[in-house]
Amino acid sequence: MSHTEQVVLLSDDGLPIGVADKLAVHTTETALHLAFSCHVMNEAGEVLVTRRALSKLTWPGVWTNSFCGHPAPGESMEDAIARRAERELGITVTRVELVLPDFRYRAVDASGIVENEICPVYRAYTDDAIAPKADEVAEFSWIEPQSLRNAAAAAPFAFSPWLVWQLDELAASSASL
Repeated sequence: MSHTEQVVLLSDDGLPIGVADKLAVHTTETALHLAFSCHVMNEAGEVLVTRRALSKLTWPGVWTNSFCGHPAPGESMEDAIARRAERELGITVTRVELVLPDFRYRAVDASGIVENEICPVYRAYTDDAIAPKADEVAEFSWIEPQSLRNAAAAAPFAFSPWLVWQLDELAASSASL
């Protein structure tokens, strides 16, 4: 029996209005839905960046934040973050902290697929060895946060648009990586 991943659909003001199959939602006319982004740090103060698998539907092969996901209907953000950290990277995260509660974006991939998300951004920590799943992550690197900001500013096309925008918002806020 296969399990279809569902996402929470949102009204323009961010209220839940229903659920839909994740694959059916991500199209050229993607409905607004709930997601999250997580930046994983280590005790050395480095942030984990990942390169999206080449098999990904959207933004294949681009560098991005540590991981993203969608909470299932009725699932807490904390549980969704723990689930995706394990699924994508084979890690457990601790000290999960909300750093950009109001992050929202709409972006169109080169293939025409749209991301349209209210996507709170979190920071978390791990000291686990990274064991990425090949269908999610092509490669990964630990990097100093300032080096990541410099790289994203110099070559934004090599990164997911949401990472570039998150870095800009983090720089403008009191939050940081």
